[in-house]
Amino acid sequence: MKIVCAASVYQAREAFAGLGEVCLRPDRDIRREHLREARALIVRSKTRVGPELLADTPVEFVATATAGSDHLDLPWLEEAGIAWSAAAGCNANAVAEYAITALTWLALRHGALLAGKTLGLVGLGQVGSRVAEKAPLLGLRVLRNDPPLALQTGAPEYLPLEAVLAAADILSLHVPLTAAGPFPTRHLADCRLFGRLKPGAWFLNTARGEVADSDSLLYALERHSLGAAGLDVWEGEPAGAAALARAVDFLTPHIAGYSLEGLLNGTRQCHRELCHFLEVEPTWTPDPRALPAPPFFAVSAAHRSDEDVLAELLQSACPIPADHHAWQAEMTAAPDPGDLRRRFDRFRQGHTSRREFSACRVHLTGASPALLETVAALGFQVCTHQP
Repeated sequence: MKIVCAASVYQAREAFAGLGEVCLRPDRDIRREHLREARALIVRSKTRVGPELLADTPVEFVATATAGSDHLDLPWLEEAGIAWSAAAGCNANAVAEYAITALTWLALRHGALLAGKTLGLVGLGQVGSRVAEKAPLLGLRVLRNDPPLALQTGAPEYLPLEAVLAAADILSLHVPLTAAGPFPTRHLADCRLFGRLKPGAWFLNTARGEVADSDSLLYALERHSLGAAGLDVWEGEPAGAAALARAVDFLTPHIAGYSLEGLLNGTRQCHRELCHFLEVEPTWTPDPRALPAPPFFAVSAAHRSDEDVLAELLQSACPIPADHHAWQAEMTAAPDPGDLRRRFDRFRQGHTSRREFSACRVHLTGASPALLETVAALGFQVCTHQP
């Protein structure tokens, strides 16, 4: 059996070699002719999958090693009788950790304290619910908006969007991209939404680029109705990056979910679902010897505020400022849109060294018991001695 895999699927050859002949192709270069003898296709979000790619091929199974599936034409796949799977939640913790780190970076840049601020979350699915759990550890009050969950559960904790916009000091988006249905999210963040936010509120988008209208966001920033903004995704990415990068506090190239753990989870879930489709027992697990050593961070907390220490620690584990500056350098060096897209893909494909907090060992000197408790609650391994 031939299995075609997008090159960005982490450890694809190792994962699927026991199930058939693995053919790796660049994500944007998978064509119908590459699938003439393939029974399975494994992709990530840069590969659009629909009739243009799969019609008149023998492909019976498609999996994406991403939580989102908006790059798959699901109605067509189901009508064509092609089984499909998405890796729901595979990188949810990575994105949540990125979002929490982003808030500490914005606070540091603007000389503000997070403790006592109100964080409005739009979307309480796999990612948003994790952000809601972590945010109080930074002293944030959390307001939740999720119309589908509100309708499903009737829980009073889910507030109308108007109420969240009026009270939130920070607004963070964690919704899927939908253009139809009772709760469409495309251009959810438009001029009307930004106009209803508290003056000076911060804005963060780690969901999908098209959830926020770029022109409306730029207008809100130019008028200073927003006090700060950070983006990991944007409309039409990678096009339009330069104008947004000049206006926002940071912009990274859709890497919030790119932790090693998240990438491995995506591959593992695709492998498991393909095994189920083939009615064989899943056997592959990543070889720990092939993984980089877990990081170790030694941080002095003496004579420093807990917020400063947490900001340093989180940004060491999830280096948003470094990624922002590295991506700015790539954008500056790109002479044309085609080169920018190649740099965008290369940057993301090479971004595999970040580890989630649970893999990071931390030694804090001069830390209060409360700070040690917070660091442990965020998931870090707190060490009493340096190795």
